[in-house]
Amino acid sequence: MSIIPVNSFALDRWIAPSGDTAKLRSAIDGRVVAEIGGRLDFAAMADHARRVGGPALRAMTFHDRAFALKALAQHLNERREALYELSYETGATKPDSMIDIDGGIGTLFVYSSKARRELPDDSVLVEGALEQLSRSGRFVGQHVATPLQGVAVHINAFNFPVWGMLEKLAPTLIAGVPAIVKPASATAWLAEACFRMIVESGLLPEGAVQFIAGSTGDLLDRLTGQDVVSFTGSASTAAMLRSNPTIIGNSVRFIAEQDSLNASILGPDAAPGTPEFEAFIKEAHREMTAKAGQKCTAIRRIIVPAQSRDAVIEALAERLGKTVIGNPRAENVRMGALASLAQRADVLEKAGILAGEAKRVFGDPDAFKVEGADAGKGAFLPPMLFSCEDPDGAERLHSVEAFGPVSTVMPYRDLGHALALANRGGGSLVASVFTHDPAVAREAVLGAGAFHGRLYFANRDTGKEATGHGSPLPHMVHGGPGRAGGGEEMGGMRGVMHYMQRTAIQGSPDIIAGITGRYVPGAATVEKEPHPFRLSFGELHPGRTLWAGPRTVTLEDIEHFATFTGDTFYAHMDEEAAAANPFFPGRVAHGYLILSFAAGLFVEPAPGPVLANYGLDNLRFMKPVSPGDSLKVRLTVKQKTRRNDDYGEVRWDVGVYNQDGEQVAGYELLTMNAM
Repeated sequence: MSIIPVNSFALDRWIAPSGDTAKLRSAIDGRVVAEIGGRLDFAAMADHARRVGGPALRAMTFHDRAFALKALAQHLNERREALYELSYETGATKPDSMIDIDGGIGTLFVYSSKARRELPDDSVLVEGALEQLSRSGRFVGQHVATPLQGVAVHINAFNFPVWGMLEKLAPTLIAGVPAIVKPASATAWLAEACFRMIVESGLLPEGAVQFIAGSTGDLLDRLTGQDVVSFTGSASTAAMLRSNPTIIGNSVRFIAEQDSLNASILGPDAAPGTPEFEAFIKEAHREMTAKAGQKCTAIRRIIVPAQSRDAVIEALAERLGKTVIGNPRAENVRMGALASLAQRADVLEKAGILAGEAKRVFGDPDAFKVEGADAGKGAFLPPMLFSCEDPDGAERLHSVEAFGPVSTVMPYRDLGHALALANRGGGSLVASVFTHDPAVAREAVLGAGAFHGRLYFANRDTGKEATGHGSPLPHMVHGGPGRAGGGEEMGGMRGVMHYMQRTAIQGSPDIIAGITGRYVPGAATVEKEPHPFRLSFGELHPGRTLWAGPRTVTLEDIEHFATFTGDTFYAHMDEEAAAANPFFPGRVAHGYLILSFAAGLFVEPAPGPVLANYGLDNLRFMKPVSPGDSLKVRLTVKQKTRRNDDYGEVRWDVGVYNQDGEQVAGYELLTMNAM
């Protein structure tokens, strides 16, 4: 294998390593596999992102960006075998590489799908409900979000060179913000290979993404209040970056996902022999050995009932003893190498510190077998399990992380004690609890939720569908308080908001409707032929309105509806009982009868652009309808949302009114309309 030049990508061109480059070595045998380094014009890179990439992305709607992300995921998915081959040299086994590569590609797919479902086909995101700021309704307020007009700087860790890059890029690009990606050097050849595929796809506009192979130089000194730094790595590095005077002075957004001493608690009900105990042992083993323990979410502290400690150590040691360590290309190898010799040395140093407060009960770093490789040349270590007699008296076990296949068993007296031990880590990305008792789970949330970004509960019911303690998912927040950095990544559309500015807008209904691209009560409407149900998705616009009616509701209608549906609730059938109810003047029409009559008034029955009615949102009944009341209905296009090449979703605002002009019901109707 020839030495790979890890190129930078700046101003939409590739730049080869030059000058004083660094050599990158294989985790398996220590040979040089890549070189990295060189000088870049960081001022020009930031300017290019803001001047070229930002406007191009902002010209696209959320859906345009989401479709591009989906196509990009498909492009990478077809080429992932080449990434697996490069990943072996980082020490990762094939399953480890799938977590990194397939997981990253899967994150792109999820963000594309969620964005098309949850965000409008627009460039402005409306957040929350309309606020009435005046009695008449002529002055209203709304919160909206728009893309920041800067650049996102992504500083990624060495352990997940593909996933770490893609999980940051997905929400950033959906938001419409260009990114400059800086991978950790130790595994940068893999990140560069994936990034090259992104560029060669041609799916993103110019300036949307750039790549730094090597140092960030003075890039952080050039950031403004419109920029974002998203960092993954050690707490010490994060503290150094946060303290940059420019970042402080310009209030640059800084998202940090740092190392943390994640804990897993064996519930008091999960005794040896229970399904929860078996699942706990399996999960602890997986978290110690997957990626050779180099996961920011790996279990560092194994917290168990005192009476189960010996059983846990015995069962876990037995599984660890069957784990084959060695060359990740070998089929029988289950745990590969650490990412580098420097990382191996760091883990050994930290394990030595932990040994001052705990006894090593499994794994001798001076005597272990390596399959298919030379242990002296590669960054190999055995899984090392420690046991602490007095976790209350320990300090370093709750503050020092050995970022590798190292974990410590700690006994607890009761659940409150277990939660207190978990919280001693000062904030983590994830804590897990293995229990079949909902009361234990509730107590864990109340007692420990404030200290952990994610709480993972596993038992016999979750089974194989559960994703595991150490698996961040794009749907859920990845981050944590305190030592974990205080940041949040992913979390579905929550992650997109990190790259957008929330703005409160105030004005008349017409102004707010014009800004948001959706109908606002009180805004001007358009009433003309043809019937709006005769218009295609592309021909409909917010504010297009139909008034229909009237129709008088009779007592016979109410009684027929009650008999026909079986809904003979007393408010519809018993005058005396209905009149005794504080909400009704006497017998009243069914709410669903009102909806049925409304539909009968506004529906245009002929086949046409409306393909399906598939639901109602925000249904409210504001005023009772009595026999003799007359109903009119207003049907208004509120918003056009999801779409594909064949059809799109139309959200209609429906108001039902009585003969006095009082609104008796309101809801949002959802239809699918042909393009």
